Amino acid sequence: MRSLRYLLPCTLALLSTTTVPAQGDPRIPVKEALQALAAATNDAQRDSINTELKKRMRAMLDIDESFGRNYDSLPMSRVDAPDQRFRLFTWNVPRDDGSHLFEGFLLVNEPKVQTLFELRDMSHAIPSPEVPELGAEKWYGALYYDVIPVKKGGTTYYTLLGWKGHSRVETRKVIEVMHFKGGKPRFGAPIFGSSGRVRPMRRVFGYSFQASMMLRYEPSLKAIVFDHLSPSRPEMVGQPAYYGPDMVQDAYFWYKGRWFLQPDVDLRDPKRPR
Repeated sequence: MRSLRYLLPCTLALLSTTTVPAQGDPRIPVKEALQALAAATNDAQRDSINTELKKRMRAMLDIDESFGRNYDSLPMSRVDAPDQRFRLFTWNVPRDDGSHLFEGFLLVNEPKVQTLFELRDMSHAIPSPEVPELGAEKWYGALYYDVIPVKKGGTTYYTLLGWKGHSRVETRKVIEVMHFKGGKPRFGAPIFGSSGRVRPMRRVFGYSFQASMMLRYEPSLKAIVFDHLSPSRPEMVGQPAYYGPDMVQDAYFWYKGRWFLQPDVDLRDPKRPR
């Protein structure tokens, strides 16, 4: 019981428990919780604050006028669909062991109804993350910072670019694909051009925590461009923690309903390899 008595005042000092009136701005308690989460110093504090943060996020988003509100003041990642179909909020909870827990809320705007989905990070239970199609209840968590809508047939696929802290020695970036099936979000789709028998549902890039990998959408090229990763030494092949950019850039171009990879792209002339 001694440790619980010690934790409670620490948590309360980090997270104000002042009740905001019903007519108050629901963004304020969310912002306070995010600031408290950033200041927390151990897993117990982070878990307690994160539980309260999710309650406040749901209270903020689960009201009729939430979709049209401005959320720029919140210190968290957010991407808004260009077609106004959804707003996607994500944040991470660092762990003492160097890993990260990711959290997310997806606010979907339909013609007559607004639906809120809470995303559950199940990365630990997804040993081959590029393979399965996933849902809100089993999500390969990441912080998303961009969205590129593409269409195939009558379906819009929202290509998401994200950052994923993985461990003390490895960081990851993700090209995720989200679409809707029966009104529910599905993550992953076989729209990456591949010569193999199994097409990846998403792309995951692992590299050294000491490195920095570029992954962005370039509107002028209509392509997702990113650093090619190589091991620091030949004997480290297959160990992402020893990978980093090698001064070459690759790109995905959307063509005939798929993202096709073009290696070794000269970004000054994307149609011509180096």
